[in-house]
Amino acid sequence: MKILAIIATLIGTSVAAQEVNIYSSRQPDLIDPILQAFTAETGITVNTVFIKQGMLERLSAERRRSPADIILTADIANLNAAREAGVTRPVNSELINQTIPAAYRDPDGYWFGLTSRARIIYASKDRVADGEITTYEQLADPIWRGRICSRSGTHDYNIALVAAYLAHYSEQETIDWLTAVKANLARRPQGNDRAQVKAIWAGECDIALGYTYYMGKMLSDPEQVAWANSVNLIFPTLGGAGTHINISGMAMTASSPNPENALKLMEFLVGDMAQSIYAEVNYEYPLRSDTPASDLVTGWGEFTADPTPLIDIARLRGRALQIIEIVDFDG
Repeated sequence: MKILAIIATLIGTSVAAQEVNIYSSRQPDLIDPILQAFTAETGITVNTVFIKQGMLERLSAERRRSPADIILTADIANLNAAREAGVTRPVNSELINQTIPAAYRDPDGYWFGLTSRARIIYASKDRVADGEITTYEQLADPIWRGRICSRSGTHDYNIALVAAYLAHYSEQETIDWLTAVKANLARRPQGNDRAQVKAIWAGECDIALGYTYYMGKMLSDPEQVAWANSVNLIFPTLGGAGTHINISGMAMTASSPNPENALKLMEFLVGDMAQSIYAEVNYEYPLRSDTPASDLVTGWGEFTADPTPLIDIARLRGRALQIIEIVDFDG
């Protein structure tokens, strides 16, 4: 009986060692082609759990009992929050470090970007002339009074932008800028990024902030194609440095039961094939410099990304949120 128990234990260990488990806030069907290719190449089975909301809370509750090896999520806020909550571990991979630029990974290896999205200005084709707005700073210009739509200022996307502004300007300059942007709003902040484009299409406002990948999502939805076709994409600069971007990324959990397999998958995800597929299905930009974006995304125009390290923006998020509340942006 003891021998049988030992054999069962060894078999169980062997099976467990040939799998890797993902908690993902991205729909599993979007990344299934990549994961299937990984399994075909390595023989390692990938199990994915889709968690749209509450991933950090779940990991915090599970702690060492968590079966998750890797988290895949969007926005620097979520990745850095996972580090601060102590639910991720540092990863030291020469391959990943050489592939992903330093600005888009945690300096201590707690998270890594995979793809990026630019926070651009959607502008009415009919009511905004070419070159009329080229910077984020110009959103405060009185010529836009009653012409801007925005989602909530306290949403992670806008907190990140205000934090990026703080990385270039003083607190008072940031307060003054955001106060002026609020004065230019056509309505109280509401809805998501696509709702702002819909409002431009409906004539409620002329410009709005949004991430680039929402253009791809709108173009893939027959009911929203008209919204997408009513706007131009403008890649504004901030502090003369470039366009503000954010990332989708990955991290290894502190509780990972299969860390070797997890590392293999993380390194696979920065490969050319995985980067191409991952970026295309999400309408985002690969972070691997030698991997081009899809034809659709490339067609939206060229831009220079703000080189500010995302960890610096993450560290300013707390103060950025305080400034948003001081200005009462949503009020």
